[in-house]
Amino acid sequence: MSFSISKWVCPPPETFSEPPTSGARVEWFRCVPYIIIHLLVGLAFFYPFVWPCALLCFLSYSVRMFAITAFYHRYFSHRAFKTGRIVQFLGAFTACSSAQRGPLWWAAHHRRHHRHSDTEKDMHSPKTNSLFWSHTLWFMTDYAVPTFLKEIPDWLKFPELRFINRYDWIPVVIWAASFYLLGEWAWFSAITGMTGMMTFIWGFIVPTIILYHATFAVNSLTHLWGKKRFDTGDESRNNSWVALFTFGEGWHNNHHFFPGSARQGFFKGELDLTYIGLQILSFLGLVSDLRPVPEWVKKKAIDQ
Repeated sequence: MSFSISKWVCPPPETFSEPPTSGARVEWFRCVPYIIIHLLVGLAFFYPFVWPCALLCFLSYSVRMFAITAFYHRYFSHRAFKTGRIVQFLGAFTACSSAQRGPLWWAAHHRRHHRHSDTEKDMHSPKTNSLFWSHTLWFMTDYAVPTFLKEIPDWLKFPELRFINRYDWIPVVIWAASFYLLGEWAWFSAITGMTGMMTFIWGFIVPTIILYHATFAVNSLTHLWGKKRFDTGDESRNNSWVALFTFGEGWHNNHHFFPGSARQGFFKGELDLTYIGLQILSFLGLVSDLRPVPEWVKKKAIDQ
């Protein structure tokens, strides 16, 4: 095992170069923070559980899952709606606090996934790699370190996005510290019975881990199990369980057939909580021009 501490602590590089298509190696030292946060969940057994813990966990998970699905995915990756610069940054910051890298990195790698879905160039396909690789290991490889700038020329004009992408640890630290300080606030502690460590565990550690595996399930599980409503030329599938936990991202076969829509649950009964959230933001004037699902798309469905 070889690693460089400087590569781990320095901001990840940005490049216009074409990434390698094979031979990606796991940078094991980069796995350390990911492993540590999973180990820290054990702290929950050393502190009492009160019902506000569950509520705090749910809120922390839901806010950040919405930010990932609405902004990292549907906005930065697919331009499925429009918004102003302030909301754009707030969405990026909140999603970045989930510790899933920066907005430009996320969008660049996701655009490559769509272009090469389930081929040898798709680095997180469970069809060309193992399930464990597609779910977890791929983003710890040397391939996954840089942000491939040629994939995202539309976002390079925003210096605040470039900054948060280079220093993606800042939102994570702020989010984690804020929850710890919340528990140290005497008024909040008196109302909920929670301490700083309890709010840190249930507001940051536990929901962040759940966020990891819910998001990663879209890469792995929805390319293995589910229903194929459209002929997409790849193995993307609609999985209602993944859709539930990811606020609509589990309608993955729908999405691969027409990625540009702000809505991924194309048909009745396909619950898409992110789209509902976007409709609320649109009503409030915070986002606009939600791209609909064209009728011709629905007519292409193999089964209805």
